[in-house]
Amino acid sequence: MADLARLTEVIEPEARALGFELVRVKMMPSEAGDGGQALQIMAEDPATGQLVIEQCAALSRRISERVDALEEQGEVLVEGAYHLEVSSPGIDRPLTRRKDFSEWAGHEAKVSLAEKIDGHRNLRGRLAGIEADTITIEDRKAGTVAFPFYAIHAAKLVLTDALITATQPLDTEGAEEVQEDEEEKADD
Repeated sequence: MADLARLTEVIEPEARALGFELVRVKMMPSEAGDGGQALQIMAEDPATGQLVIEQCAALSRRISERVDALEEQGEVLVEGAYHLEVSSPGIDRPLTRRKDFSEWAGHEAKVSLAEKIDGHRNLRGRLAGIEADTITIEDRKAGTVAFPFYAIHAAKLVLTDALITATQPLDTEGAEEVQEDEEEKADD
């Protein structure tokens, strides 16, 4: 098992050094189906809210170097074999920080609470925002429900047309060339 608080303490300065904000640090089963683990790091460039491939690669290298250096000094951050996954949070991003609930207010979200509040554990609806430490969501079935930030087990945005419209593409440079190349191949 891994100490996520310690991993975050190690990883966050590496992300900040590159100008990124850490969104989430999570240990999960490897998607390779080999019974191993994956250390998943999500980060974003505050200017875009996402990371491009080159930024993910740069952050991955920094994290790997830092973790390797600590392990050489005898600190075990993750027991057993694992692989590192560095990614952008994507459009239907997890909501992990208080600021996420204000920045994404007005959009649809799914929230799973650690325990029932007002008889509900799973909520889905429009995020009304956060005030102090209280998040409010306009749930489709339960109506307006308010709960403390610490009560969240997991939360993420729901992919909707409004969310897609609100999210700008990072970089469309080269997209026309790719389309033209595909059209040229189709003509051959």
